Amino acid sequence: MNATLSPSWELTDDRAASRDGQPILVDRTTGEAFGPGDLVRLHERQGRIPAALAARRLAVAAELDTAEWGPVARFVGSLPLR
Repeated sequence: MNATLSPSWELTDDRAASRDGQPILVDRTTGEAFGPGDLVRLHERQGRIPAALAARRLAVAAELDTAEWGPVARFVGSLPLR
């Protein structure tokens, strides 16, 4: 299942880096995949943050529908979703 978080970011379990249905965060501009604890930079002016936190922030901004929150919940784990 995929959740498009922005034009540049998505969560997916449709890649080899995804294990046991655990989604990964993918930078669609580079194809680079990140696990929840990896550090990512969402914007050039910002520092790097854990991918789980980045995914939660992107998901809130994207106003996802209910079905798309499933991969987000699996990726962020115990972080509050909203």
